[in-house]
Amino acid sequence: MTEPAEVPDGALRVAAVGDVHMDQDVVGRYRPALASLAERADVLLLAGDLTRHGTPDEARCVATEFGGLDVPVIAVLGNHDYHSDAEADVTAILKEAGIEVLEGAGTVVSTGRGRIGVAGVKGFGGGFAGRCATAFGEPETKAFVHTAERSADSLAKALRALDCDVRVALTHYAPVPDTLHGEPLEIYPFLGSHLLGEAIDATGTDLAVHGHAHAGCERGTTPGGVRVRNVAHPVIRQAYSVFRVERQ
Repeated sequence: MTEPAEVPDGALRVAAVGDVHMDQDVVGRYRPALASLAERADVLLLAGDLTRHGTPDEARCVATEFGGLDVPVIAVLGNHDYHSDAEADVTAILKEAGIEVLEGAGTVVSTGRGRIGVAGVKGFGGGFAGRCATAFGEPETKAFVHTAERSADSLAKALRALDCDVRVALTHYAPVPDTLHGEPLEIYPFLGSHLLGEAIDATGTDLAVHGHAHAGCERGTTPGGVRVRNVAHPVIRQAYSVFRVERQ
């Protein structure tokens, strides 16, 4: 369910959706709802898996659907967007359409109500506290865990560097298990990592949005109390959800 778009004084409006898996047959599905987005939100976040197989042609479909909007559009890539080993081309096509793509970086959107800082990474798996992989044993296992560690570290660094009124973490992989309820427990380690949640809690973040968990649920909270929202399209079942974020 979308949180109300009406905002009190000092609140900022963040729209978000993920896992749109664009290809030619999807073009036009979201655009009608996006036409009035500026009336409801100050920024649109795309939480990865923007394409089906990570091809340049699919990226051009994303650019057609989400480019040229009346609000800034900020994205991270997802695992599908890496599948064809063309993530650099996908990123270039999106940037050419005016969509900012983050990976271990942040950006600030200025609005009449204040500045929204967004830091983004794709993220990675590994699991959650008490049921997570550790960097022990075979080199393949160590490499898997080190990838998750590097991703979380880059998210924390980008979040800390933001000079803004509200701070938002944008990832594809989940930072908490709460929003995975409905997914098989056996695949939780491939859907997210507690390290992302720790990075969010350590940096004064106000909101975290992610995708990836198609069979998960929408709402969760980090151990430190930060609001987490799964905005995968199969979960929210609409063109986007809008979240109010109060200035601190």
